[in-house]
Amino acid sequence: MAVSAILRSFSRALSQLGDSRFRKVVLLGVGLSLALLIAATAGFAYLVDWVTPDDVWLPVLGEVNWLDDLLSWSALILLMVLSVFLMVPVASAITSIFLDDVADAVEEVHYPHLPPAHRVSMGDAFRDTVNFMGVLVGANLLALVLYLLFAPAALFIFWGLNGFLLGREYFTLAALRRHGRDEAKRLRRRHAGTIWMAGVLMAVPLSVPLLNLLIPILGAATFTHLYHVLVPHSDAASLRYPPR
Repeated sequence: MAVSAILRSFSRALSQLGDSRFRKVVLLGVGLSLALLIAATAGFAYLVDWVTPDDVWLPVLGEVNWLDDLLSWSALILLMVLSVFLMVPVASAITSIFLDDVADAVEEVHYPHLPPAHRVSMGDAFRDTVNFMGVLVGANLLALVLYLLFAPAALFIFWGLNGFLLGREYFTLAALRRHGRDEAKRLRRRHAGTIWMAGVLMAVPLSVPLLNLLIPILGAATFTHLYHVLVPHSDAASLRYPPR
């Protein structure tokens, strides 16, 4: 039951990837991430240039006036290289702010009989995204010890850990649209095993370049379907949205 529900939810999410609202969220995430990384790179290079004196005396070389240019260009190149690795987590974080639009698109197409969901405010979405990214980064940093101790199993540890975290985040996102925060947590605990398995399915493509940029979209869509499978609403009119 759990496996079939997960695969069915994932298949439905994949079939809707062409939806213009899905593309909009992807483009927003990637575009804003590129703008942020470019601004950060330019700002850091300017800072290095500002704090480095024009003329510096060095042993052997004597007085040089090109050190500030060297450090500025070195900082620029370093940040450009780092941006290759930072692009995915930054894009995922920014994209997560707009995932309510993905869930709206899914429910409009597949669950039109339900009343409109309670949308998460931009402030709450930003706070939840920052908290999630903090937990995600912190947990993976701590897991480095396990990766080193159990190197042959490092990939499976990575999938298991991030699957748990992704499942937790995306199911909560879907449940919060129809329930209060306390009820969403209760539902998450009740279906913890299924949610974890679905999260692992989302975690596996994280190591695939470019495909990993779609994970927030696929995750939000898949868990919106999975939520409706795990928490069926026989009477759509009975849905209420208590204060969160």
